[in-house]
Amino acid sequence: MPDLPARFAAIIVAFAPLFRHRTWRHAEVLLVGAILAPGKRTVTSILRITGLSRERHFVNYHRVLSRARWSTREAARLLLGLLIQAFAPTGPVILGLDDTIERRRGKHIKAKGIYRDPVRSSDAHFVKASGLRWISLMLLAPIPWAARTWALPFLTALAPSERYCRERGQRHKKLTDWARQMMLQVRRWLPERELVLVADMGFAALELLAALSRRGVICITRLRLDAALYEPASLRRPGTKGRPRTKGARLPNLSDVLLRTSTRWRRVTVPGWYGEGERLIEFCSATAVWRHGGMPVVPIRWVLVRDPLGRFSPQALLCTDPTRDPLQIIRWFILRWQIEVTFQEARAHLGVETQRQWSDQAVARTTPCLLGLFSIVTLLAAQLGQRSRTAVWIDSWYRKSHPTFADALAAVRRQIWSEMGLFTSRYRHKMSKPSQALQRGLVYALCQAA
Repeated sequence: MPDLPARFAAIIVAFAPLFRHRTWRHAEVLLVGAILAPGKRTVTSILRITGLSRERHFVNYHRVLSRARWSTREAARLLLGLLIQAFAPTGPVILGLDDTIERRRGKHIKAKGIYRDPVRSSDAHFVKASGLRWISLMLLAPIPWAARTWALPFLTALAPSERYCRERGQRHKKLTDWARQMMLQVRRWLPERELVLVADMGFAALELLAALSRRGVICITRLRLDAALYEPASLRRPGTKGRPRTKGARLPNLSDVLLRTSTRWRRVTVPGWYGEGERLIEFCSATAVWRHGGMPVVPIRWVLVRDPLGRFSPQALLCTDPTRDPLQIIRWFILRWQIEVTFQEARAHLGVETQRQWSDQAVARTTPCLLGLFSIVTLLAAQLGQRSRTAVWIDSWYRKSHPTFADALAAVRRQIWSEMGLFTSRYRHKMSKPSQALQRGLVYALCQAA
C-alpha cells in the first residue's frame, strides 16, 4: 500500500469515519489505487498498481463495494463540505444537475434500460443507448490555479429504468423526482447558504421548480419559446367570492417577442461562453407567471438570448427569482457546460464505464465513487504547491495556457509516487532501491498505460 503524502492525509482520512477500521484499510487502498491506476478501474487493476497482486485475501477488497456497510449519502455530505471549504467558502453555492448514460451490458446489470443518448443524438437524429442512467449533482466553483470553473461531482444517484421498478413492484421515479430529493437533501445539509441550481430543459418542470422555490432554492433552466406565460394575478378585492385568481392576462409567446421589431435588445459581451472565450450576444428580459392547467404557479424572470451573428439559435432561460439581474442569470447558466466536460473527463481519465462489478450494491456504488474521485483529485491538487499543480506538459507543437484535469491528476500521481520512493536523489549515497511491490506496480502502470 502506498504511503500517503502528509498533505493528502487530512482529506483522505476525512472519509475514515464512514467505515469500520478493517474495512477502511481496504477502502483506502481502493481510493489511492483508483487514482494511480491507468486504463480500467477494476479492483484487480487497483491491487496490481498498489503492489498487492499477490494478496491472497483479495476478495475483501471486492466486498468494500458489494457487501460492506457504509453510506454513499454520508460520503457525499463529507465531500460537499470539503469542496465548499476549499472552493466556495462565501457567496452563493452554484450547483449543476444533469443525467448521463453509462453503457453497461450483461444479464446481471438489472437496472439498465434503453434511453436517448444525449451525446450522439441531435435535434434531427435520435440515437438510443442501453445502459444505466445516473443523475449527478455537482458544485460549480472557480478553480484559481486552473483559471476556470470546474464542475465537481459530490452526489450521484442511480435512476433505474421503468421496467426494473415494475418487475419489483416499486414506484418508478422520474428524473425530476430524483432531482427534487437530491436538492432538498443539499438544502438540509446547507440550511444557511444561498443555493442556485443550474439545469437543462429536461428539469424545467413546474412541480420541481415550485417545490425547490418553496425551500429557497433558485432554479435556472431553459424555457420553451411557446411556454404559457401570464401577468401576475391582480389584487383580490375584499368580499369577493370564489377561488382567488392565480394568473392575469396572457402574455405573448417568446417566439413572438423574438420576431417583434419593437423588442428592445441589450448587447453585451459574455466571457467564458461554453468554453469558447468571449461571445457577443443580445438579450431581453421581463418577469411573468408560468402556469399550466393542474400545475403549480411559478413566478419567473425570463431571458431571451440571441446571437447577432447567427452562430446559434435563439434560446430562452428562466429564473425562479424574478429579482435577479438578467446578465447574472446568463453567466450562471453557461456554467452548465462544465458538467458535460466533467462527464467526458471522468470517462477519459477515471475509467467510468470500465468497471466490472455485477452485484446490485456494487453497481450502485462504483460509478458515484468514480465521479466523486474527480472532486477528490481536485482537492488533492489544491494541496500541492503552486509550481506543482500548475505544471503542464509543454511540447513544441502544443502549448497549454492553463492546467486541465489531466494535469491535476498527473501532479497528484507524481506526489504519491514520490512518497513511494520512485524519485530518488541524484547523490548515489542517498538513493534507495524501490521495493519489489513498487517495481511490480510500476511495470504494470507502464505496460497498461494504453
